[in-house]
Amino acid sequence: MLHSPAASNASLHGAGFWGRFKSTPKSKDVELQKQQQQAALAVPRLLTLAFDEMETVRKLPSSYAELENLVREWLRPPPDAVFGLRVPKEYVSIATARLVNGDYIYLTADETYQIAILGAQGLRVEIVGDAPPPPDDEPPPPPPPPVLEMPATFNLELVPGQQVALDTIISSDELDMARMEDGTTVDGMFWGKLDIVHQGDTHKMEFSGTRIVNSEEVPSDLLVDSRLISKLALVSAKPIVAKCHLNIYSPLQQYCDLVLSLSPYWTLGLAYPQPEQIQPNKVKYYLRVHPGGAIEHFESATHATSLYYEAIPDPGLLDPQEFITPRNGFAMSFRDFVTHLGHVLDQLGMTLFARTNFINNNLSAFAQHKNIAYRLMSPSKIAAAIDISVTVENCVFTRLFLMFRGVSNDEMQSFSDAGEKEANAMNWRENISWSELSKDKGQFRVLETSILELA
Repeated sequence: MLHSPAASNASLHGAGFWGRFKSTPKSKDVELQKQQQQAALAVPRLLTLAFDEMETVRKLPSSYAELENLVREWLRPPPDAVFGLRVPKEYVSIATARLVNGDYIYLTADETYQIAILGAQGLRVEIVGDAPPPPDDEPPPPPPPPVLEMPATFNLELVPGQQVALDTIISSDELDMARMEDGTTVDGMFWGKLDIVHQGDTHKMEFSGTRIVNSEEVPSDLLVDSRLISKLALVSAKPIVAKCHLNIYSPLQQYCDLVLSLSPYWTLGLAYPQPEQIQPNKVKYYLRVHPGGAIEHFESATHATSLYYEAIPDPGLLDPQEFITPRNGFAMSFRDFVTHLGHVLDQLGMTLFARTNFINNNLSAFAQHKNIAYRLMSPSKIAAAIDISVTVENCVFTRLFLMFRGVSNDEMQSFSDAGEKEANAMNWRENISWSELSKDKGQFRVLETSILELA
């Protein structure tokens, strides 16, 4: 009887033990059933693809490669089309969004794709690029109406040096003048031949020509003015600009107004500091100059050591073959020219620092040519194009205007008597009217160095 409680406890423990053991299989079955029910009720992760104004919903792929295939299957872009994929920041998980700088996650590989879908219940992928939208059933838009009339301007040279412009309307009965036979759209400028026929009361004009694309497409039998073609090529290649630097040296600090007056055949381009325009083709600088060469420009409150401006000539008046010839210039190889130019500038009183800067600043332009022809302009010719005046009683002007162009090996033969040897024998100080006063620090001096490349 004394052991009955213990026996009862043992009996209870035994019953509890066997009860737990017998209930385990039943618990696993319930757990498995719950998981199956949850899986059946779980909402699949979806993907929204967006391109322009179109959208589609698909099942979220598990890899970037599957995503890219899905995009190509939906859009069907051309094989060479380039497009990008991005996910807006608000469609990723909060944890991922905190690591993103910007508004999008750009998908470029499987690594970025896995980061984007991590923890997200769904995903929106935007397609950006030049891929076309899926084809629809709508018919293509009709072609534009044919161009049967268009204006045209012909420049006619009646006599040498006298030209007139003839404005006409070119018409066609049925041929579309805006398209080639293969349907290619034609636009732009044309060169050709205009035949004006007068037969009694019948007057007609016939034009045959070609669009200017490159020299290979111009037929050999096309009658055009070679001089006009060369000038057109000169203008279209690159603008011709004279780059000018003005240095002012004063014996004392004083105020000074400097005026640039350009001829009607020249226009002022870029300038720093910016001058004030007082008349067409006439500008003025309001300055205070210092003995050391420093310049204060009042309008812009700028301090500088020189004034820079660009002068642009009328391209129709420039002919490189006429401006630099064996009669007025010299030609030599690029390597010889650079060394020779340094000696010439030394003769003209330029300091080592000034002539080194002048050559170095233009060395890349010189190096574009195997051979170089050049000339230094006389002060009278420079002043006829660009005149300089200052509000100082006594001023010594030194103006160096270098004009150069590239020369072919064949053309170098015409400079056989105007080479480096002849250039070294030239009295350059007399050529530019150089004065000993240009070295006198007690004088008010203006030094201008300009360079113009004739392509």
